[in-house]
Amino acid sequence: MREHVRAGGRIAAVYPIHYSRALLRAFDLLPVEVWGPPGCDTSFGDAHLQAYTCSIVRAGLAFLLSGGLDAVDVVIVPHGCDSLQGLGSLLLDFHDPGKPVLPLYLPRGEGPSARDFLAEELGAMRRRLAEWSGRDPTDDDLRMAVEREETADRELARLHAERPFIDLSNLDFYRLLRSREYLPAERFTDLARRALDHKLDAPRAGVPLLLSGVLPEPMALLGVIDEAGGMVVGDDLICTGRRLYPAGTSSLPLRRMAESLLGAPPDSTRGSPVAARVAHLRALARRSRARLAAFLVVKFCEPEQFYLPALCRALEQDGLRSVTIELDVSEPMGGQLATRLEALLEMAR
Repeated sequence: MREHVRAGGRIAAVYPIHYSRALLRAFDLLPVEVWGPPGCDTSFGDAHLQAYTCSIVRAGLAFLLSGGLDAVDVVIVPHGCDSLQGLGSLLLDFHDPGKPVLPLYLPRGEGPSARDFLAEELGAMRRRLAEWSGRDPTDDDLRMAVEREETADRELARLHAERPFIDLSNLDFYRLLRSREYLPAERFTDLARRALDHKLDAPRAGVPLLLSGVLPEPMALLGVIDEAGGMVVGDDLICTGRRLYPAGTSSLPLRRMAESLLGAPPDSTRGSPVAARVAHLRALARRSRARLAAFLVVKFCEPEQFYLPALCRALEQDGLRSVTIELDVSEPMGGQLATRLEALLEMAR
């Protein structure tokens, strides 16, 4: 962030989940995502939110109110769920953070009408950013930003596809994947290519594990998987695997951004059909040859919990044992969580 600001850029704090990095970068805004942050004291946020609000939102609001986002220039709040929409409304109507707050509404559906709606939403954000910044990037500027992000997304997809051959522990691999949340696209592309250029001749050993749910927090749980002899080979997490955006095809930059966002894997926060989620997860399990699955679900995450029974049943029918672990990003990893992961991996030995 300091490097970007020294070069004359600005910072956008972005709450989860789906948004256009390319649009922000066209305005020389570096998007830095706020997934909590983990370990944050939520008391500032708890005073303004219902007790059943998820910890990502409670911690995210607390972090902002305690000054954690003082260094950013604009706040983006995509409508990923009711809690995030509530956060956006709270910041717009009741707690002015002293900087612009821009909501982004994603369609709950697919097809041409959804694409057109999202393109219009991105166009509205483009106009608001132009009014605020005094800048007006051309369509050529937008296309350049889109191409840069598409390159980074291709390398991200390659990392997922080549995971068994990448010589990194689960913890280090996810540190690399999640650096996409804050690094400029060109920096991330360089890091990804370095990892891909030094692949192993044979796949890494370990019990093949599929992760689904929201996010791997605390990240220490990935260290538990390492120590228990597991290797994550399939990713259906909201923060990583469900943000593998394909390149759009339109010559119009805003429409191309919309195509890319809507082309991501089926996701609870976009209202994807249950059948689509089930089919995707089954295909991912087969393709990755996973033998076990762990659902990492944030407490009170209603969109994700709605799909959970159907997903668990589908994997069980396919012969995959799974465990559901409820997380709170504001709390440290307890011994029970580690024990459940270790017990799951022990089943496959």
